[in-house]
Amino acid sequence: MRSSSRTTTVLPVLAGVLLAVVGLWLLTVVGASPAAADTLDPAPGTDGGGNGGDNGLSIEINGPDGEPSSSVLTLLGIGVLMVAPSLVLMCTSFTKVFVVLSMTRNALGLNTTPPTQVLAGIALILTVFIMQPVISEIIDVAITPYVDGQTVFTEAVDQAQGPLREWMLPLTREEDIALMTRSADLENPQTPADTPLATLVPAFVISELRAAFIIGFVIFVPFLIIDLVVSSALMSMGMMMLPPVMVSLPFKILLFVLVDGWGLIISSLVGTY
Repeated sequence: MRSSSRTTTVLPVLAGVLLAVVGLWLLTVVGASPAAADTLDPAPGTDGGGNGGDNGLSIEINGPDGEPSSSVLTLLGIGVLMVAPSLVLMCTSFTKVFVVLSMTRNALGLNTTPPTQVLAGIALILTVFIMQPVISEIIDVAITPYVDGQTVFTEAVDQAQGPLREWMLPLTREEDIALMTRSADLENPQTPADTPLATLVPAFVISELRAAFIIGFVIFVPFLIIDLVVSSALMSMGMMMLPPVMVSLPFKILLFVLVDGWGLIISSLVGTY
């Protein structure tokens, strides 16, 4: 129970820190642009809203040349930070990586080593490494054109879904898409590419959990064999009061180190994407 509550607390914090860095970088770039400065500085003889000497309040949605104002970008950045933990958990490789690392720790018989914070940090770094091409493409096709005033907000959202959808579709099973489609009482899409994002995301999460449990099963098998051998040896020697886990733990750690277990697991996880 302590491990579960600690995991629930750590994951949103780490995901929020990651998205906060991205959001602050975006706001820094926008705030440094001359267009944003022109939007904030009112022309001489006006109050900033084009009303001459009036002291009324006005909000500029768009700046010069159709670019969004810094106030709108600030609100959008705050909105992204609010949903950042959910986006990281549901639309990236974080869930699969973290589940596999946690199952590896349980297979070794180490309940608190490495700590949950360390596993979450490793999973977050690997997620950034795996998702870097997708994030770069989203910035190029959606965020940069919107900040430059070339597209409106709705078009930017639609364009941002493209790279994410192309990344999730090959990793999602058609059976899971059909399951979520039936659960939502929707018509079956003609092709997987026509699947709505609201249906694709939960189907993707189910597929990722299934793949993570398959990898975890493969990791558990050799350590289970070691436990069985040690337990049989202790029974044959009449040491029934000695816990087999206490004897098998050093052998499992030794085997894991000799085969470079962490390197194999991380390379296998990255290779699945």
